[in-house]
Amino acid sequence: MEILEAYDATGSLRGAAAVAGCDHKTVARLVAAREAAGGGLPERVRQRPLVDPFAAKIDELVDRSRALVRADVVHGVLVAMGYEGSYRTTRRAVAESKRRWRNKHGRRTRPWIPQPGLWLQFDYGDGPEVAGSRAVLFCAWLAWSRFRVVVPLRDKTLPSVVIGLDRTLRAVGGVPTYALTDNEKTVTVEHVAGIAVRNATIVEVSRYYGLSIATCEPADPQSKGGSEATVKIAKADLVPTDHNLREDYADWQALEQACQELMADVNTRPHRATRQPPVVLLAQEHEHLHRLPKLPHTLCFGQTRKVDRQATVSVGDAIYSVPHELIGERVWVRADGEELVAVHIDPDQGPREVARHRLTTPGRPSICDEHYPPRPAGALERRPRARSSEEREFLAIGEGAERWLKQAAAEGTSRIRRKMAEAVDLAKLHGAGSVNDALARCASYGRFADGDLASILAHQQTATVIPLPTRPSEDRSLQRSTRSWEGFGQ
Repeated sequence: MEILEAYDATGSLRGAAAVAGCDHKTVARLVAAREAAGGGLPERVRQRPLVDPFAAKIDELVDRSRALVRADVVHGVLVAMGYEGSYRTTRRAVAESKRRWRNKHGRRTRPWIPQPGLWLQFDYGDGPEVAGSRAVLFCAWLAWSRFRVVVPLRDKTLPSVVIGLDRTLRAVGGVPTYALTDNEKTVTVEHVAGIAVRNATIVEVSRYYGLSIATCEPADPQSKGGSEATVKIAKADLVPTDHNLREDYADWQALEQACQELMADVNTRPHRATRQPPVVLLAQEHEHLHRLPKLPHTLCFGQTRKVDRQATVSVGDAIYSVPHELIGERVWVRADGEELVAVHIDPDQGPREVARHRLTTPGRPSICDEHYPPRPAGALERRPRARSSEEREFLAIGEGAERWLKQAAAEGTSRIRRKMAEAVDLAKLHGAGSVNDALARCASYGRFADGDLASILAHQQTATVIPLPTRPSEDRSLQRSTRSWEGFGQ
């Protein structure tokens, strides 16, 4: 541009060359190119003399593979045909050929403008490992408000899918018209002439909620990009990796809490497309959502059982434990293969799986320690509790008094109350600290007879500590060495 500007100012090839600092032949070439193009300079086309003779073959391979062939495969074919260029040149030629093929045969889609309250998409992602089993992330996306929901599940069976769908709808606060998902066996049994045959149970579930289940084309993730993006976000944040520095989950409650924190994060920050937080748009979309049933669909959850006072349920005369918070509540139990699954329905958050046991037989209860609160320290050991003023004064001496009382009672000591009163009188005379130490010594040595406490207390007060003699150094010892015995026996 500077050379052409100099030529326009001077009107001479050599004058423009002197101003721009180049050769006058360069000025002449650029001026001729501008005049041939009719204004402006033509686009520079990079010549690749080694690969250009094989351009037709590259286009053929790209067309046969529908722009999926790898550049290294193409390079191997060209080398076998006598190509002597570099792999880098081949890779650039293949990329250019793929770009031309996609411009001509690629898929064309128009932007999707969703309608409020109409579409919900959900999909599944491989979750983290919790307590030795791999979790499943149920990821849903409300199309208009971009509101995302992530629910951890134990598996992808039909009851678990119903749990995830119900909890999603309760998190959204309503029911949209359609729900788009993959062709899982829990949704689509088979395809006949390209028509998806629905699972009868999921059809009944969708009718209960007033929701139409729709499925995308098989192997076509572009038709549900919102749920695919939700799965990507959930896996990147919830699955422990070296990138997010997240530690392994201690239990299922930790994973539930992490999912709640993720939803609070992504739904309260402005979305890139709408420039508004999804939770704000969800409040507006509530006007277009259908009313959600008060109770979830429970047909596929199994039979109902009431949790007894020991936080257990009986199924086929076999006992299984559930979390102690559910005492007096009603749960649904079902056999899933070799396991028994218990589901509880929360009035606000919907159904959730609360326990999973291996099937057992009567007389062999299946009890999980994590279903019960931690046992308090010393639960198996009874601690003394004063019920009179005399007992209160004795126990106030200290821990040695408690230890003496428990040990003396275990030994069957007679006249314990009189000896306790004697210890209280001694504590008033000599102080509670020294008497407490004496009582601890009595308990350690098993001395509970009359006068033992006073004897040990008197010994503590009169005994003096005699220091141990220090051993002199070997350098200053008068002991003869054994060197004279070295030749003995030789």
